[in-house]
Amino acid sequence: MTRLLFVTPDRSNFADLSSEFKKQGGTILWAASGDQALKAIEKQTVDLVVTDERLGDMTGLELIGRLVTVNPMINCAAVSSLSKEAYHEASEGLGMLMQLPPRPSQADGERLMARLNQILRLNAPER
Repeated sequence: MTRLLFVTPDRSNFADLSSEFKKQGGTILWAASGDQALKAIEKQTVDLVVTDERLGDMTGLELIGRLVTVNPMINCAAVSSLSKEAYHEASEGLGMLMQLPPRPSQADGERLMARLNQILRLNAPER
């Protein structure tokens, strides 16, 4: 089962996205701030962190920068209203799976889940 951590001060921003992940059998944990997300990651393993653009105590990209110092292999996606070029520049070196638009849709969730599943299969131990 895929475990996801959604980080947003307003869960309605991820309503369509969370609906898609639940439909695909994912378990969703929620954090309302960057600090809450960092504490959650210390206690639980997740397959993917999805962060909103602004979290109140930091930006989503700042959170991901802090997460990768704790776990460089963590899978992340972030909502960002930056242009593709500016987003690439701001997120370079963070190993982001993808940029999400504000209020991501179910279609965005399908694309993100497909990309995550590819990565999880590549990293699965051979039997």
